[in-house]
Amino acid sequence: MHRFLIADDHTVVRKGLKQILLEAFPSALIEEVTDAEGLLKLVFAESWDVIISDISMPGRSGLEVLQEIKQHYPKLPVLILSVHSEDLYAIRVLKSGASGYLNKDSAPEQLVAAVNRVMQGKKYITPTIAEKLANSLDHDMDKLSHEYLSDREFEVLKLIAGGMAVSEIASRLSLSVTTISTYRSRIMMKMNLKTNAELTLYAIEQKLI
Repeated sequence: MHRFLIADDHTVVRKGLKQILLEAFPSALIEEVTDAEGLLKLVFAESWDVIISDISMPGRSGLEVLQEIKQHYPKLPVLILSVHSEDLYAIRVLKSGASGYLNKDSAPEQLVAAVNRVMQGKKYITPTIAEKLANSLDHDMDKLSHEYLSDREFEVLKLIAGGMAVSEIASRLSLSVTTISTYRSRIMMKMNLKTNAELTLYAIEQKLI
């Protein structure tokens, strides 16, 4: 019997994913959680064949949770689903240990194919991601500014661009204000920006928010 764990804060998404999986794997046991903490709790409490997780949930970021899961269970397949385009997140999540990345607009057949592939210990990579991976090998100098940021810096960038104050970000990520200010300084330096307004404009232009 296959065991799947779905993490997403939208009920409709979870129910839709569950229905697709049960049609393909009728005897599967499927559990649902709504946030990062719930995901980690069940990952550590039970054994799973595949984790299917959104990247943007309440509390800790999906990237951070992904890295923690892979640190303790390096062979546990984690499929990341997101509303964001492959261009924005795919390479980053694969480098963080994900077994695959799917946009939420993907067809049900793609999800089933992805689950079957990662259960075989393989990566699920769409043609678009494969092309991007190949291009990244040849055109590293053409990387966009935000692609040089660490995962944590990237998360802080999005929160700042979304209008959150440093103190709010610190509270959300359970870090000190000083630490968030340090991340902000690194982001500004790496991206050659001077103000939050410039950062926000960049984020909008690159469709990061």
